[in-house]
Amino acid sequence: MSAPTTPAPAAADLLTWSRAHLDAWDRQQSAYITRREERFAMMLDVLEQVAPADAVVLDLACGPGSVSARVLERLPGATCIAVDLDPVLLELGRQALGDHGARLRFVEADLWEASWTEALDGARPHAVLSSTALHWLPADVLTRVYRDARQVLAPQGVLMNADHLRFRGGRPLFEELSRLDDEATQARGRGEGALSWDDWWARLVAHEHFAPLAAERERRFADRPPNPDLSLAFHLEALRMAGFSEAGPIWQHLDDYVLLAQG
Repeated sequence: MSAPTTPAPAAADLLTWSRAHLDAWDRQQSAYITRREERFAMMLDVLEQVAPADAVVLDLACGPGSVSARVLERLPGATCIAVDLDPVLLELGRQALGDHGARLRFVEADLWEASWTEALDGARPHAVLSSTALHWLPADVLTRVYRDARQVLAPQGVLMNADHLRFRGGRPLFEELSRLDDEATQARGRGEGALSWDDWWARLVAHEHFAPLAAERERRFADRPPNPDLSLAFHLEALRMAGFSEAGPIWQHLDDYVLLAQG
């Protein structure tokens, strides 16, 4: 039997750097997203109760795969399909989480296009999970994406969306408390050494492996509109219109929610 091969220094360096920068991503995101790990914990608790041991999980708008990493750690028999359009974040995920092998597949697909489900190659996930991403979709796209997710889910499958759904409609106290909470979260994160988004991003695209992908990312997102700030009520109605039998929040901290819907 031949001795195991040793990774080339460049490959080993890239793996180490990518894992460290994914860790920095988690710290940076936690500085912007109040109680981020609590959201993940709620989603994983539900997933453990409703999904089979060998669940297929769709990580929707996955970024570098933070949700997938936690699913695969919590459910050792699960597999994840991680879908996003951002070529830079997808490559970071591939490099940092590649040790999961066949249990994790990163896929490029654009949720703005109804054909995005073709990237699943016929897979019927038991759960669709998303975190702090779908709020960027305008009303018509979000409504269709929820419908698409409902159609690809396995029978009795679930969708969970952990997101920031701002208070609207004449509740100034609620809005002010949420604003102050966001400020406190960011101040705490900065005090603990978390990078800002701009600094984190600058370090990523300055790396020679990721730099060539930055221009393509800019092209893909150049014409996307700003965050539409759709309400909790809109999301719940969109889920019901998509054909989910049940939909509602299962976790809330001010204007941060985890929504659960069952097919």
